[in-house]
Amino acid sequence: MSDLGQMSELAPLREVIERYGLGAKKTLGQHFLLDLNITRKIARLADLQSDERALEIGPGPGGLTRAVLETGAALTAIERDTRCIEALGELKQAYPNFEIVEGDALAADELQLVDAPVKILSNLPYNISTELLIKWLKQPELWSRMVLMFQKEVADRILAQPGSKTYGRLSVIAQAASSPSHGFNLPARAFTPPPKVDSTVLCFDPPVKPPAALARLEDVTRSAFSQRRKMVRSSLNAAFGSNLQDALAAAEIPVTARAEEITVAQYLKLSTFKP
Repeated sequence: MSDLGQMSELAPLREVIERYGLGAKKTLGQHFLLDLNITRKIARLADLQSDERALEIGPGPGGLTRAVLETGAALTAIERDTRCIEALGELKQAYPNFEIVEGDALAADELQLVDAPVKILSNLPYNISTELLIKWLKQPELWSRMVLMFQKEVADRILAQPGSKTYGRLSVIAQAASSPSHGFNLPARAFTPPPKVDSTVLCFDPPVKPPAALARLEDVTRSAFSQRRKMVRSSLNAAFGSNLQDALAAAEIPVTARAEEITVAQYLKLSTFKP
């Protein structure tokens, strides 16, 4: 039987939610996406092949999960809500290449769960979305592409360019450790229950050149943007001390520049500066 044929035999998602009492939990940041037309669009952005394995975080009742399994790709899903794990068991019966792992994605060691690299897809829990993104950006060997949904304002920060009000630490780190791009926007009404904000799907591809010192980049941007209204000759003093003038000169950054005026490439030069 084809994957689409298998899918047609599954109970509708709203019926699954009612049967297992899957009311979304605010504490878990849950907002379910049930429209298969939308979840299939997300899956297409991952360009999954039948011989690949994908990793999904927080599948909930399985809306995006179904779209991924339709592609024929194998899938490992990490879910901490025991109610959802029971409901996902129906998908497991229909798709032997589907694995369910009960656990907290923030604490999970993904490299022990899957053979890397994999493609990561997720309607991310809003309350931990940036933490998960940074975690995966620090593991470039884990993924070959990520297709992730964020609150629109978070997505805007990830894609922000120097000089804009939304440009900040997240912009620099995400753009240094990946090549993020806009997928599509989703209104709040697309979710059950609808959140208070709109959402955006982003795609992340590996960077042309992985950053050599991501941990140092985190430190430098933390200092710079903690006092973003000050000139970097003041805000970066804690990160470089007496070497600040030389570091700024090496990165071709004026001492009068402010944090939001410095490009990702310049921040990378700062993070690899050696006196």
